[in-house]
Amino acid sequence: MLGYNNSEKVFYMDDKSKEVLKTGTTTVGIVCKDGIILAADRRSTAGYIAHKKFHKVIQIADNMAVTVAGTVSEVQLLAKLIKAELKLKDLQTGRISNSKEAANLLSGMIYSNFRRMAFFPAITGFLLGGFDQDGGHLYELGVDGSVMDVEEYTSDGSGSLFALGVLESTYKKGLTIEEGVKLVVKAINTAIQRDPNSGNGIDVITITEKGVETVFEKELIAKIEV
Repeated sequence: MLGYNNSEKVFYMDDKSKEVLKTGTTTVGIVCKDGIILAADRRSTAGYIAHKKFHKVIQIADNMAVTVAGTVSEVQLLAKLIKAELKLKDLQTGRISNSKEAANLLSGMIYSNFRRMAFFPAITGFLLGGFDQDGGHLYELGVDGSVMDVEEYTSDGSGSLFALGVLESTYKKGLTIEEGVKLVVKAINTAIQRDPNSGNGIDVITITEKGVETVFEKELIAKIEV
């Protein structure tokens, strides 16, 4: 039976699968006056540090990107599918899809996968940011396929409580992109310092009228040399 332990941010079917399904990460999304900023750490865990260079911010269109959290194979598959579906939809309709359409399309995929019977449950979490004709938009997509329109900021993953503490005390409406980048780096770094399931690096992208751009990449190496 599938369960959820809120204090540990762990989804599980039984004791044996609990460690495998741990969704350790920290992702952040904020709304600025001139666009959207998405950021994430690079650590992938499975009860231990499985990968140190897993990029969790993925561009899915010229004007959209997502952060990913959850079962690695599932988020990778859904990121590829939504990217392909958006291209196909644009060709069929003769216009560029907007952020709301992309969020609803991805939420349908999550809903379907989450409710299908499987030995290994599909646990995923996405933050989707985009820039349309009417400005920037940020959406949070839950593990059950729910969609929430985010007006200011949000965070997902096991380190989200630490990141939200920084965002709650520091965020203000009307932030510039430059101010926002500094804020999300601080939020992710704070989570890395406190959450053992987050770490190894930070990636930050901006989504503005100019498109999707990587503005900050930093690998964090904890290694002692004698």
